[in-house]
Amino acid sequence: MLLFRSLAFNLSFYVATGLIAILGSPALAWRKATIRVAQFWGRTVVFLLRVIGGTRVEFRGLENIPKGPLLVAAKHQSALETLALTIPFDDFGYVLKRELMWIPVVGWYFARGGMVPIDRSKGTRAMAAMNKAAAQAIRDGRQLIIFPEGTRRPAGAPPAYKQGASHLYAALNVPCLPVALNTGLYWRRRGFRRMPGTTVIEFLPVIPPGLARPAFLKELQTRIETASDALLAEGRDDLARHGHPIAVAMGGSTPAPETSGTL
Repeated sequence: MLLFRSLAFNLSFYVATGLIAILGSPALAWRKATIRVAQFWGRTVVFLLRVIGGTRVEFRGLENIPKGPLLVAAKHQSALETLALTIPFDDFGYVLKRELMWIPVVGWYFARGGMVPIDRSKGTRAMAAMNKAAAQAIRDGRQLIIFPEGTRRPAGAPPAYKQGASHLYAALNVPCLPVALNTGLYWRRRGFRRMPGTTVIEFLPVIPPGLARPAFLKELQTRIETASDALLAEGRDDLARHGHPIAVAMGGSTPAPETSGTL
């Protein structure tokens, strides 16, 4: 049953993605319309994941999301959060590898949606270009999303935070919203199976602007990793209740916030 549901979801995911990309192409004439198509895509995938794959996406800490321009720094374990994080932010933009802009059709949406590409081959010059594009996004009142580890990491893997998030935090002078999650238990990177249960994406209290870069990066990592470890423990118990126990390297725990939203 698990393999059948996973196959059905994966097929529906690719069909839906293709249809939305094609039918939504007129929106490419306007940036905000492109963002709305991306949000519709995210909601559609989350819906299909729930009704076909049996996996719910729960948002916690929605009350911690402030209004206005914002730097969002999220744990990255799966493709799922890339889609799901389009939903709660009104005018989001991702910091992403320049190579992703070259993907046929999807790359057009990245470009027209005002994403912030970074060319890692250019070293310090890449940071300058990223700063310029990111600063414009913040002036436009947008929520800029970055994955501080730079790439997906398996659930429970040791943290590997890079300097990009602290660089933007210092340059942009806006609050930073840390995001913890346990999506890698349910939608593994390079994995076929979609595990049934409830995966959690948790928005933590913001880190205000003004910290020195080393202090900020330490605080960011501590908050995200502590909360993510707690969510991994919760997710492991959830999967065990569904008959799919998974061993994960575990850390500390934190209490769950009082409010949540499930999609």
